[in-house]
Amino acid sequence: MIDGGRFDSSSNSVLFQSIKAKSAYFSQSITYGPHTIAAMHAVFSGTYGNRTGTNSYWSTFKFKKNHFKTLTEYLHDEKYYTLADVVNPLVVPKQGFDEFLIHNELEDDLTLRHCGFLDQMHKINSKEENFFLYLQYSNIHTGIMNDVLKIYNNFSDEYFLNKEINQQRYDKLFRNAENYLEKILKKINSLELDKNSLILIMSDHGISIGEKVGERAYGAFCYDYTLRTLTYFMFPELNPTEIKQQIRTIDFMPTILEYLDIPQSDDFEKIDGESLIPLINGNKIKEKLAFSETGNPLKETRPPKNPNTKSIRSSKWKFIINEFDNSKELYDLELDPAEENNLAGKNLGIEESLFKEIQQYL
Repeated sequence: MIDGGRFDSSSNSVLFQSIKAKSAYFSQSITYGPHTIAAMHAVFSGTYGNRTGTNSYWSTFKFKKNHFKTLTEYLHDEKYYTLADVVNPLVVPKQGFDEFLIHNELEDDLTLRHCGFLDQMHKINSKEENFFLYLQYSNIHTGIMNDVLKIYNNFSDEYFLNKEINQQRYDKLFRNAENYLEKILKKINSLELDKNSLILIMSDHGISIGEKVGERAYGAFCYDYTLRTLTYFMFPELNPTEIKQQIRTIDFMPTILEYLDIPQSDDFEKIDGESLIPLINGNKIKEKLAFSETGNPLKETRPPKNPNTKSIRSSKWKFIINEFDNSKELYDLELDPAEENNLAGKNLGIEESLFKEIQQYL
C-alpha cells in the first residue's frame, strides 16, 4: 500500500506502466475516505465507514468488530499466517493478525525492512503454509508531514501560489516510492512468490499539490486528486487487462475472498463491496456508485469528530454535499476532470438523481 500515491503520478510512470502490462489494472478506483484510517478500515471490512463506525480520524476504536469480519480474520481462520507492518497502530483493524508491527517512519529503511518480511514469508511458504502480508509504504506521508503539514495551513498563500514547487516536492517523494516498489517486486520475484501469490498494489488516497485552497494535503475535500487511487491486481495465469469502469476500494476484500474460494460468513452483516473477479475475467457487471466522506477542519487545526463533506460518484458525474456550509457541487468528470465548473443548481436532472442516491448515506 503506497500511502498517498496519486493516480496521475502512476499514469506517467515507466515502472507503473510495466506493472500495468502484467496486471488487472483499474483506472477508476475510488476510495471511501481521503485519509488512511477511514480508507483502510473500509478496505479491510469491505464496507463503508458510515456502517462500520470508522468514518473519521478519531473513530478507529468505534469499528464494529462484532458486526463486520475483516479480511485478515477470514484468512487467519483459514490458517494463513498474517503479518502487518504499518506506520501507526490506528490505521487498520488489528483483529486477525498474528504479528502487528509498527515501523518508525523517520528512521526505518522500509525497503530493507519489508524485504526482510518477504524472506520470513518465504520460509513459511516453503513449509507449504499460507501467509498474508500487509506492507504500508509511508514515506510519501512522512515527506508531506515534514515539508507541508508542519509548515503550512489549509489557507497558506505561500503554499497554494506555488503549485509548481508543490508538484516537484511530490514528484520526488513519488520517485522514492517507485524505487521502493521496484525493489519489493524484484524481491518477490527472486523468491518466486509471484508464482503462487495474489499481489495487490494500491494506494489509500492521493495528496493535494495545491489544486483547491482549503486542502494543502488530504482529508478535507472529496475531489478526485485524493479519491482516485492506484489499483493493480497480479496473480498467476492472469490475462493482463485495463478496466476503465469505476470500482470502489471496498470491492477489494470480496475480490480476494472469491479468488481464494473463501465464502463470506452469514454470522456478520452483509458488506457493501462486490467482487471484481467477473470484471477481471472479462465479463460485464453493472457499475456501482462510489460513496466517499471526510471531515473538513475549515480553519481549525484538527479534523472534526464526524464527517461533514460527502460525495457520490459515477464514471461521469460527481455530486458533493458540504454539510459545514450547506453547499452543493456537481461536476461532469468527463468534460471537467479538474472539477472546476460547479454545475449544481443548473437544473440538471442528474443532480436530483444523485441527491436521492446519497440520502442513504447521510
